[in-house]
Amino acid sequence: VSFPWQRREISNFDYLIYLNTLAGRSYNDYMQYPVFPWVLADYHSETLNLTNPHTFRDLSKPMGAQTVERKRKFIQRYNEVEKSEDLSAQCHYCTHYSSAIIVASYLVRMEPFTQTFCSLQGGSFDVADRMFHSVKSTWESASRDNMSDVRELIPEFFYLPEFLTNANHFELGCMQDGTVLGDVQLPPWADGDPHKFILLHRQALECEYVSAHLHHWIDLIFGHKQHGSAAVDAVNTYHPYFYGDKMDLNNIKDPLIKNTILGFISNFGQIPKQV
Repeated sequence: VSFPWQRREISNFDYLIYLNTLAGRSYNDYMQYPVFPWVLADYHSETLNLTNPHTFRDLSKPMGAQTVERKRKFIQRYNEVEKSEDLSAQCHYCTHYSSAIIVASYLVRMEPFTQTFCSLQGGSFDVADRMFHSVKSTWESASRDNMSDVRELIPEFFYLPEFLTNANHFELGCMQDGTVLGDVQLPPWADGDPHKFILLHRQALECEYVSAHLHHWIDLIFGHKQHGSAAVDAVNTYHPYFYGDKMDLNNIKDPLIKNTILGFISNFGQIPKQV
């Protein structure tokens, strides 16, 4: 029996929204916001070639395993930590691919997300160098450079050009290299046009290569590689506190530990329910 998505009767975008909904993710909850994949790895070419496999991110691997070196470091971290019940629990990642601050940082140029971001940051914008300002540099951070950054994307990257422009003229600060933050810097193939970026990015999501490989990513985020031995093999384990539905908070008698776990989940995100 094949499903409508396998028969290409519904788009990849619609199917991902459907899975997010089944897994308890919602636009109404920044802590459990819909999560979408990075699908491209090419943010430097003048034109986007959707027939070349090298254009795309490896959808069979989580963001922490996109390069051989990065994968090796996370496996090393996992092996170095003995199994324990405290904050140094055995896992590959102590940060998450989706959290309230990640969502708000992507959408910071639009209200009401601007206010949300500032309140999460203690009342002001973050240091300019840490703000979302470039699609390319965010990809490089999350896929290669930053061991505490394994973020994925949000649905808006595939339909909402407005979040890429600073139409409200917020003063987002100035980076150390002198760059004044304004509109989000787009890849060369978008020609500086947010609408073109969204159009091509959506085409990439729906293209043949992604359609043929998307099920691997779904297994990592919503399926059998989400936890357990399959997750260990896939370099896809997160701190135990991220698995909110697996933790029985009612059995934790110590209020301090209970509040620590709840604070951890609210600040750093949680794994979707398995579907």
